[in-house]
Amino acid sequence: MDTGIVIVGASLAGAKAAEALRAEGYRGPVTLVGDEAERPYERPPLSKGYLLGKEEKEKIYVHPADWYEQHEVVLRLGTAVSAIDPAGHTVTLEGGERLPFSKLLLATGSAPRTLPVPGGDGDFVRTLRRVGDSEGLRAAFRPGARVVVVGAGWIGLEAAAAARTAGAEVTVLESAELPLLRVLGREAAQVFADLHRAHGVDLRLGVEVAELRADGVRLGDGGTVPADVLLVGVGISPNTALAENAGLTVDNGVRTDQHLATSHPDVFAAGDVANAFHPLFGKPIRVEHWANALNQPAVAAASMLGKAAVYDRVPYFFTDQYDLGMEYTGYAEPGGYDRVVFRGDVAGREFIAFWLSGGKVLAGMNVNVWDVTDPIRELVRSGRAVDPDRLADPAVPLDEL
Repeated sequence: MDTGIVIVGASLAGAKAAEALRAEGYRGPVTLVGDEAERPYERPPLSKGYLLGKEEKEKIYVHPADWYEQHEVVLRLGTAVSAIDPAGHTVTLEGGERLPFSKLLLATGSAPRTLPVPGGDGDFVRTLRRVGDSEGLRAAFRPGARVVVVGAGWIGLEAAAAARTAGAEVTVLESAELPLLRVLGREAAQVFADLHRAHGVDLRLGVEVAELRADGVRLGDGGTVPADVLLVGVGISPNTALAENAGLTVDNGVRTDQHLATSHPDVFAAGDVANAFHPLFGKPIRVEHWANALNQPAVAAASMLGKAAVYDRVPYFFTDQYDLGMEYTGYAEPGGYDRVVFRGDVAGREFIAFWLSGGKVLAGMNVNVWDVTDPIRELVRSGRAVDPDRLADPAVPLDEL
């Protein structure tokens, strides 16, 4: 008997899975459970347009408020899940209520990491993950406010840009030699360092944070950085506790096959939490970006309904900081490439960077250059070696390489 499909995580991935199930013609019960009070919303605006005050709140939601009732999706908001039982096919909610399922999707996402220093878990430390975080920061980013951002990753830099745009005085503290160094490598990372300094950010690199305080940060060298607003953005960790406690295979996320099935055939995973085998790369990868949460659910839904769906999309993400817009397509691990090739005007921040290994394009990043995502994706997917001189030449169309 079909007892229905339960989706744990009322996130973008969870909501898109519910949508995909109905689009596939599934008419059984669908229950979407989330611990936030808000109905499912998209997270990119929280550090971009919504944080900047350029987007209305209604624009961030995945579906209109009445969509769930119209599509007979039971939405259980403000409801935490305490356990899942794959063998017994039940989900236990806090308070003890049990929901039966025939298939289960884990779309539990991820949570901001805390800094392992004194004060790292203080209630004065802000993170940026939920809509309330974004609204609180937007109110705090005011002219003259002293904003300190610990961590020069994507979220930290986007928040720094929003704070500077609002007129705040911004200091960014980063332990590495450059922002985004591990992700982009030295050549491309320098672009973002120059960008933020050009917009008045006090970017301090190679620094050690020794303590977080309500009034600022104490550094490893004994110096202090005063702060009215203290934001920590040092990465996220997948929310795997439910899966671990249930005995599912967990390794840097919930491990799945290319169909997004976990180690139990009736339990699936999608979004930030899924470390999914990728046929193009021949290994599991976990991608902490919007495109995965947007696109994986359709494959998970089809797989839950017994269809032979495979997730093999090339990873993609984007950022907007000041007047710089960027799209990144592909997958280049730190140390996994042997050359970076630039096409265009790097100093003018209008270029494409390509990460190569053995002459093959692993990833491409277009900065203020548009309508090139498709050819970059095809270069990555093809796996063919290219001539680096032609790759660097803007006169050579990308689709002719």
